Amino acid sequence: MENPYLLLTPGPLSTSASVREAMLRDWCTWDDDYNLGVVEEIRSQLIKLASDTEDYTAVLMQGSGTASVEATIGSVISDEGKLLVINNGAYGARIALIAEYLQIPLSVLKCDEVNPPTPEEVEQILLEDKAITHVAIVHCETTTGMLNPIEAVAPVVKKHDCILIIDAMSSFGGVPIDLAGLGIDFLISSANKCIQGVPGFGFVIARRNVLSQCKGQARSLTLDLYDQWQCMDKNHGKWRFTSPTHTVRAFHQALAELSEEGGIAARHKRYCANQSLLVQGMNELGFKCLLDNKLHSPFITSFRSPEHPDYEFRRFYEQLKAKGFVIYPGKVSEADCFRIGNIGEVYPEDIGRLIKAVSESMYWQEC
Repeated sequence: MENPYLLLTPGPLSTSASVREAMLRDWCTWDDDYNLGVVEEIRSQLIKLASDTEDYTAVLMQGSGTASVEATIGSVISDEGKLLVINNGAYGARIALIAEYLQIPLSVLKCDEVNPPTPEEVEQILLEDKAITHVAIVHCETTTGMLNPIEAVAPVVKKHDCILIIDAMSSFGGVPIDLAGLGIDFLISSANKCIQGVPGFGFVIARRNVLSQCKGQARSLTLDLYDQWQCMDKNHGKWRFTSPTHTVRAFHQALAELSEEGGIAARHKRYCANQSLLVQGMNELGFKCLLDNKLHSPFITSFRSPEHPDYEFRRFYEQLKAKGFVIYPGKVSEADCFRIGNIGEVYPEDIGRLIKAVSESMYWQEC
């Protein structure tokens, strides 16, 4: 079945017909065809995408990407630990909120939403607060579309012997990330982002020797990352509780299509081409980006809303939807903006069609 419109969002996103078709078969969660042939292959492929060492393992967790973030935060920090959250958007704020709910000692480096954190700011906090044991940062903060500088922050975190947690929800699979080189201990992402699967589960790529120390620390039964890992390792891919079989099978197909495209490097190149054409085309129509170009990720871009009294996002949204494109509202607290994503089964020719649709939907220019 053909989709009525293209999802230009940070996820869920438009998927290929073959990924959707992969969900048409039913699977038994106890059967080797599923566990060995699908789940274990996924875990193996994720590890290969993440690192060329054997230091990492992959744990799949039911639920949204946020569930995997909560599983990580709630499982890997002991009662004696303290978390520093680097926050420059809604998703950094969500990690801090998770820690508050779980009553984990917390420090927050609050940055402006349109500015990245600096290593100097992180260094200062870690020098002043020796109780901090873990540091979490969102790689692509889709509040604005900013790609945070984990390459600059990671060495500071490791210098202070802290565990590094990266929320790579919207970036893993779409941009090269050197987990081992950066000293990343836990990287979290989701099925329905740059791998181009469908919603239903997230995954954590964890350093084995760090995760092995987390037994009994979880603050939740269902979100116990250590126990999920042990169950999958000992039972060849078996999940502790009912797994989202159709979603998992779709992800297996999506991984095959990532490989066919040429891997992460090739996908990154396509996403960059999409984003470049998007910014160029929108600028030519008079739209202004929220961020400086050097801060943009290749995944989603925030544009300032037109300064015209007759402009309404909802009307603009509906006109674009009628032309076959779904965009995203803004989420920045101090700026009126909207967002356009360019990940998923989206190609440069689709961006060209979008720009034409935008030009035909600028009703406020006629007012």
